[in-house]
This record gives sequence, structure tokens and C-alpha cells, in this order.
Amino acid sequence: MGEEQDSGGSTVRRLQVGMQLRALRQRKGLSRDQAGWQIRASESKISRMELGRVSFKERDVVDLLALYGVDDPAEQQRLLTLTREANAPSWWQEYADVLDTWFQNYLDLEQAAELIRTYEVQFVPGLLQTDAYARAVIRLGHENASAEEIDRRARLRMTRKQVLDRPVAPRVWAVLDEAVLRRPIGGTAVLREQVESLLHIAESSRTVRLQVMPFETGGHAAAGGAFSILRFPHAELADVVYIEHLTSALYLDKREEVDHYAAAIGRLFIEATSPDRTPAVLKRILNDLRNG
Repeated sequence: MGEEQDSGGSTVRRLQVGMQLRALRQRKGLSRDQAGWQIRASESKISRMELGRVSFKERDVVDLLALYGVDDPAEQQRLLTLTREANAPSWWQEYADVLDTWFQNYLDLEQAAELIRTYEVQFVPGLLQTDAYARAVIRLGHENASAEEIDRRARLRMTRKQVLDRPVAPRVWAVLDEAVLRRPIGGTAVLREQVESLLHIAESSRTVRLQVMPFETGGHAAAGGAFSILRFPHAELADVVYIEHLTSALYLDKREEVDHYAAAIGRLFIEATSPDRTPAVLKRILNDLRNG
């Protein structure tokens, strides 16, 4: 993975630049409209910049720093360096032709996260998928795709997984509905290989914690569907809830929304089988698959 991938990519850098510009503006007691007038822009452009939804012109950032009274050369350089990083291409750009636009931000956020908590009801999480399983999942969603496109999408997914091999890897805490481990995506052999991979992770990984929500549990805290919560090692970045739909995704970062999902996944961690029992659960499922 390149340096840009390690940094989390442009999405996170844009958020960081935007939040710092907003903090500087508020400290100066200026409105977005006043700041916009200084750089010959509208209030809505300042709003989009502060929310990290647009790329940044260095000239605009220089003008805003001057308006906000940032005259320390070291601080100016730090923010301008962050701005250049925000405008740099993300690590996944070479796969942009096979990426849905609504998923691109998630890839940057995933690479920048320090903790990923996730609940899955349909598939094994992308970061934990084997190549064969990933290809089977991709074919389900892109049944008319060419073999070359399937290959590129699978390579992208395997490249994503490399984040778990970094010296400082994000911690992943995943709860899988038992149906995920029983549904023969790609056939029994593919599923068996995938469950064997999960068993290896459960027994040996220091950064991935797996739990299973067994059928006998019945109703539980997250009956509404799958979601992920990402936390970042940057004080200015709030946690983000990611909810994927068939043709789009939701990114939630309002405190009350995040708190709701955090409470739900906290209850899931309690209701699911404990992490130390996960290997036994996976071995039982493997036995069923072998004798199926």
C-alpha cells in the first residue's frame, strides 16, 4: 500500500481541513457569509468546504488563513500540506471505473479508521472475505459483469484487506448473524474455505474480534439490518455510521444518530456468543458443511 492509502485518502483529509477551517472561523467570530466574501465565494461554498465536500484551492485556504489571523509560518505550512494531501488522488483511483461513487468515501474512511465495529446479516464483511468468496459476492451484485471486471473488483477487495496487515492496523469487532455462515455463497466449497479463514482469524488475530449471533437468539438489538461504525485517531473527526443499500449508502455522523447505533452494537456484543466461544461455533459450522 502506498503512502496515500496509509493516510486514509482524500476524504479524511478534506474532513480534517474543513473542520479546522470552521474552528478558525468560529474562533474569529466570523459568519460563513463574511468568510465567503473574503475569497470571492458564496456562503454555500464555505459551508461545503467546512463539511469536506469539495476539493480546496490553495489560494482560497491562504486567503482564509490570513482572514482568520493564522500568521505562524509553521501552522500555515501544516494546514497547506494537509490541503495538498486532501487534493491528492486516493489509493483506489486506479479502480475508479469499477467503483460506485457512493462507496468511494467509505474506502477512504475505512483506511483511516482505528476501530471498525460492524454487524452483518447477509455476507462476511469485505475486510474478512477470501478471494473466492469475494468473487461470488461480486457476481451476485454484478451478474452481467465481464470476467475482467470481476477480476478488478476482486483485486480491489483484496487490496482493501491489506489494511489489516499494517504495523498499526485498525481494530475490527464484527458480529455475524449465523445465517451469514450458513448461506452457501459460491457453493459449499467456497463457504467452507471462508469459514476456515474466519476460524484462523478468530484463533490468531490480535486486531480482529469475531462474534456470532446464533439462530436461537431470536430477536435482538439490530434486527433492522447491517451497519458499521468507524472511529478515527483524529480528535476532530466524529464517529461515522455506514449503512449500505443496494444502490446507495448512508453516512451518519450526528451525535444522536451515532449514539443510537453505538448502543445497538453494544447490546449485540452482549447478546452474541462471546468471542472466546467463536472458534467452537465456527468448528461446529465447518463440521456441518463437511457432512452436509
